[in-house]
Amino acid sequence: METNNSKEFTQKYLLTAAECNPEREMPLTLVMSRIIEVATLHANAWGVGYSKLIEANQGWVLSRVTVEMTRYPRVNEQYSFTTWIENYNRHFSQRNMEICDKDGVVIGGVRTIWMVINYATREGVDISKLSYISNNISDRKSSVAPQGRLHMVTEATKSTSYTFKYTDCDINRHVNTVKYLELLMNQFPLEKYDKQLVRRLEIAFMHETRCGDTVEVNLNDNDGLDCKLSVDSGRLSHCRARFCFSPR
Repeated sequence: METNNSKEFTQKYLLTAAECNPEREMPLTLVMSRIIEVATLHANAWGVGYSKLIEANQGWVLSRVTVEMTRYPRVNEQYSFTTWIENYNRHFSQRNMEICDKDGVVIGGVRTIWMVINYATREGVDISKLSYISNNISDRKSSVAPQGRLHMVTEATKSTSYTFKYTDCDINRHVNTVKYLELLMNQFPLEKYDKQLVRRLEIAFMHETRCGDTVEVNLNDNDGLDCKLSVDSGRLSHCRARFCFSPR
């Protein structure tokens, strides 16, 4: 762990063989796990992590994530995540990240939007008066373009029914962020990932999904390099996403 100041937080890692995908790289699901982990560690460093918020029956949840990668760390390669807060308002906090290789070369960037929910009401909490956020806003900007508006997929080239199970759910008793991503990524065959790299991911979490809920995973891949997906039940979207690929 390496902490430069209270406004920025850096965590270093080594990619082991057990963590790799079939292409011997860091999987996008692990990128997502690291995003959540590093955000949590930074909040803990401020003394406002889970153990503090749970005293008021509250907790941070992800609303949107945008990831851009020029390449992914490879097996046995060291890499780091650096995070900071760019801005916030009553409802959301924008946390950015930068991913670097062992030599400090930037290989990826992340934009995330977080909110605090009350576990009892499942509603958002006003965070505009949280002094620890306002005191630690960074002037550093992200190179990642903001996420665009994502839409429900209504003209699917492929639809798959899925029922969420016990291992899909997290401490908030709703479907885990990484499990959503796994489900979305599994709509594409292995051969696509062998030939193409996910250069940009946009994902927005719309409504909570619980254990036992059955959804339709809808994919439109008419443009094989710019694919749209949504996880829906009827006219309600639980999650929407966009995968931008490029040839390896």
